[in-house]
Amino acid sequence: MTAAHIAAVYFDDKKEAAKKRVQKLKGADLIGERKRRVNEPSVLFLTRKSYALLARQGFLSELPQLSPAVFEKRANVSELTLRHELEVMNVKAAFNSALKKSGTFSITEFSTWPRLHEFKAVRAGFRGEEVLVKPDGFIRIHEKEKDGGVSEHTLFLEVDRSTEKQDTLLSRAGCYLDYYKSGGFAVRNGAPRSAYKDYPFRVLIVLKNAERRNNTAGRLLQSSPPILTLAYLSTMAEVMADPIGAIWIRPTDYRDAVKETQFDKEVRMAVYRRQLQREAFIEKTVKKVSLFEGP
Repeated sequence: MTAAHIAAVYFDDKKEAAKKRVQKLKGADLIGERKRRVNEPSVLFLTRKSYALLARQGFLSELPQLSPAVFEKRANVSELTLRHELEVMNVKAAFNSALKKSGTFSITEFSTWPRLHEFKAVRAGFRGEEVLVKPDGFIRIHEKEKDGGVSEHTLFLEVDRSTEKQDTLLSRAGCYLDYYKSGGFAVRNGAPRSAYKDYPFRVLIVLKNAERRNNTAGRLLQSSPPILTLAYLSTMAEVMADPIGAIWIRPTDYRDAVKETQFDKEVRMAVYRRQLQREAFIEKTVKKVSLFEGP
């Protein structure tokens, strides 16, 4: 995490308060700082000393058990992995900042430890092969109802890696669909597989830019089976600005936007030629939705 992440998640965006607390924790050797260039933000991590303290206090008893050495190794991830993890934290910070201003919605869980919510699912087109999927994030958001009740929104998070092939992202989306329809998520929640419809979730896919978002939406429509409303797609810039606003596009929204246009054929034939006019057209035409409207 960066100091900005800590301020957003734990200090109601009060950066000075976060800064003072981080300084004390660093002074006590409970938080360490990665080496960085002068113009880069400080990247902070928990030290072996803090891990031992948390273990003694019982805070880690229900989490996967790691040796102190393995835990410490997590602070030495590659630069490529680090950039991805910081982008995931950017999304978490954006959600925290946006929802704290809402009197209706609140975050009850936002886990960014893939191991806690990993699952096995059948990957389409691979002869029934089961693969392990490790989500970038798992989110539970509570919504206060007008009658005083509370409803829950369950979301998985996938943040697009710049080096990741689009086929990998599409394959993961298919695994999420299998996890839902096979009842795997229902079982995870203590219910029988047959009750899968009682345990819906959505997959938030945050992409680098509008072009990659539109390409992904078109490809999801061509999946077998097609993914229509399970996936919600947006760009990192839009998520950072307002993650709970009308910034999300479902594949079905993309399909409706290009219907009976010159871009419709590309969707049906699963072909794509880079053309800037498509991005401008989609941005002007597509109906974006928020996470909390509609089914």
